[in-house]
Amino acid sequence: MKRNTSKRLAFGIFAVILLSAALCITTYALFYATVTVEGNYFKTGIINIDLNGGEPVIEESEYLFEPGMTVEKDFYIQNKSTWAVYYRIYLDNVEGGLADILEITVFDGDNILYQGKASDMTRQNAGAADDILLIGERRELKIRFHYPKGSTNLSQNWELKFDLCADAVQEKNNPDKEFD
Repeated sequence: MKRNTSKRLAFGIFAVILLSAALCITTYALFYATVTVEGNYFKTGIINIDLNGGEPVIEESEYLFEPGMTVEKDFYIQNKSTWAVYYRIYLDNVEGGLADILEITVFDGDNILYQGKASDMTRQNAGAADDILLIGERRELKIRFHYPKGSTNLSQNWELKFDLCADAVQEKNNPDKEFD
């Protein structure tokens, strides 16, 4: 019986050593078995847009709007990214009764980037500008606020508050101008 136990013990130790050696060889093969294809290159970039230096386009107490009034304000967007980008301009945090009355038009030169009510100028509705913004390029834009003449007196003492925003995505490998 003693002989049988020592044979089992010897066989068990041999099996553990053999399995440990197999595990070591398999692990070595997994970590060091590689295929090399030379000439691949990946580069990441940074998307960084300056929108009017962070300054508001229109100040809270700058104008007292009335029916028939139109105000145009200049602002800029500059590409401080490491890639050329597509961009879109939109309003966020829109509040106030004038959001459904004031007509807003955003111009990039002669091109209209947006035209419609302030309440509709959302991130989801804003389309990308037709032209790309090159690295370091600065574009002078214009925003027009128009209070339609036919508006009623019900809108007296109403206001509009908003954040003017811009999104940008790299132009490279993005022919469909996808922002998400």
